[in-house]
Amino acid sequence: MVHACEGRAASIRSWFGVLAVSSVFLSPHPAPAQIRPIELEGFIVTGTPVPRLVGTETSHVTILDGEELRSRGVARVAEALAEVPGLVVVQGGSYGAVTSTFFRGAESDHMKVLVDGVEVNQAGGGFDFSGLLTADVERIEVARGPASALYGSDAMAGVINILTRRGRGPLKGSMFLAAGSFGRLETSADLHGGGPATSYSLSASRLSTDGILEFNNRFRSTALSGAVFITPDENTRIGLLARLGDRIYHFPTDGTGTVVDRNAFTFGDEVTLGLEAERRIADWMELKGMVRSYGWNGGSDDKVDGPEDTAGYFGYSSLDTFQRTSVDLRTNLALPRSTTLTLGGEVEDEEQRSHSESLSEFGPSNSRSRSQRSNRGYYAHLTTQGRGWSGNLGGRVEHNGQYGDFFTWQAGLSYAFGVTRTRLRGQVGKGMKEPAFLETITSAFTVGNPELKPERSLVWEVGAEQALGSGGGQVAITWFRQELTDLIQYTFMAPEPGGPNYFNVAEARSWGLEVAGRLPLGPAILSGGYTFLDTEVVDAGFDVGEGATFVEGEALVRRPRHQVSLDATYRFSRGGLNAGVRRVGTRADRDFGAWPAVPVELKAYTLVGLGGEFVVREPGPGVPGFTLAVRMENLLDQSYQEVFGFRAPGRAFLLGGRVTVGG
Repeated sequence: MVHACEGRAASIRSWFGVLAVSSVFLSPHPAPAQIRPIELEGFIVTGTPVPRLVGTETSHVTILDGEELRSRGVARVAEALAEVPGLVVVQGGSYGAVTSTFFRGAESDHMKVLVDGVEVNQAGGGFDFSGLLTADVERIEVARGPASALYGSDAMAGVINILTRRGRGPLKGSMFLAAGSFGRLETSADLHGGGPATSYSLSASRLSTDGILEFNNRFRSTALSGAVFITPDENTRIGLLARLGDRIYHFPTDGTGTVVDRNAFTFGDEVTLGLEAERRIADWMELKGMVRSYGWNGGSDDKVDGPEDTAGYFGYSSLDTFQRTSVDLRTNLALPRSTTLTLGGEVEDEEQRSHSESLSEFGPSNSRSRSQRSNRGYYAHLTTQGRGWSGNLGGRVEHNGQYGDFFTWQAGLSYAFGVTRTRLRGQVGKGMKEPAFLETITSAFTVGNPELKPERSLVWEVGAEQALGSGGGQVAITWFRQELTDLIQYTFMAPEPGGPNYFNVAEARSWGLEVAGRLPLGPAILSGGYTFLDTEVVDAGFDVGEGATFVEGEALVRRPRHQVSLDATYRFSRGGLNAGVRRVGTRADRDFGAWPAVPVELKAYTLVGLGGEFVVREPGPGVPGFTLAVRMENLLDQSYQEVFGFRAPGRAFLLGGRVTVGG
């Protein structure tokens, strides 16, 4: 109870701090400079505290345009990320199954996921991409490399920042409806617009499907998002962003992928809120305040299948409630030679409540837990740009009430040769991830370790970019090396009787090469990417024996050594056509249907997709426009698995239409 009261008191102090700073932002204060308009085009907003011009970043950054994704028929964020060099996306079966992303071979909880700047990771880093849709996406920025020096915990290997639609120009709206294979139904509607003083957007979307398995495989994901930006004067900007999400996934499979259960499902709903205020109080000084909140309620339910279901563990239910609230205050100071110094601080509160009940032939069992912790972070960053070169240097001290103080840093440099239009870049940095609540507390089945330290990463990367032609073509090559240490591992047999089951004992490393290219050819655009990835377990810790998944000297599971994707788009006056091919190489995995688990190799697979949009009628004054959309996925009906035992979707067809008004 004392810890809970302290957490509430910290939250109250944080909100009072926001109110105090807001009075500074909103009070009259003339200044000669203007706040930059809300424009994403040409800028990168992820990885450094101030936006950077595209072409001055020091790390490998990929930008995915939401409008382009929708025109290609890409409905889920996970589908879009699967084509990004350096990322491995793993979906555990049908639509809606848990979907994880591995950044350059790192663990799936070693990346920071942001929605409009709000962190949506669970405590300890995990995130499931299965329910994220592209219907309300303005753009997705994928920044590789450690970013804990700015964002704190979880940003060990990279950051994925999903920015929802921004309003601009005359009022415009659209509605989309599509149906296809596996009982798939997609619907969305949006409304957006804005002027010099105010911009606004509102979007609603839903995707549902009956799934690919014989029964109990339905999936539904619904999202509602909106954003309002107000510019009271030329030196002030205030933004409010909100997103609501709800999803449910029915699965008949057991831990081996066998279809056996008729009523098991998982569920979850989430609320993301962001409030930001920016005030330029002099031509050399800018203040910015951000309040962020993320809430999650979800769990699983597997009721008894029938009177005969009485053997072993035959019923289970769980419910988790997680809440994260943070306040971030920073100032940007303009220094000589196009240099900006950012000084900031962040206060964050995390709270999680968990309840589970298990039914078995040995009797029922229950587990309840409640955890809370507060983090404070203090950071300083230099961002500079000169004639042909740019750089950034930053550090952050993280203070956590549980594991104490931790320091992270990041440095990068870029230089462009004007004559050859070649750019060289490189960065190095240290990242961290705090332990999950489950790993530090004692439950009915495990003993937590409150002495755990954060997991750590040390990452280097160097790259070169070469402009091609005069139409914006480019090819980029990046070499990287990543070291992961103090990885937290579970052991069933505690070293000491009654001792904890979690320890910082494991270590791994990865290195590889990323190649990305884009070449406009008149109305056509060719793009593609290739990743070579080599991973190795350096220290297996407690994971030993025939069934081990973390084996010293071997590669990390489910990370392919080779990945390649190619995409071609052709635009014409009344629409466009698109074709894409993605090849994923062989990967190591485990067959958990045997005891101990048996090492297996997942076969390589190739996915081919075709799609097109055709404008039937252009929108005009008082007349709505209509566009026909068609999409074919896995055209060759490739049979493949991303997790051993769990088959992925086969050939699918989707037909739909979009109605647009205004604009």
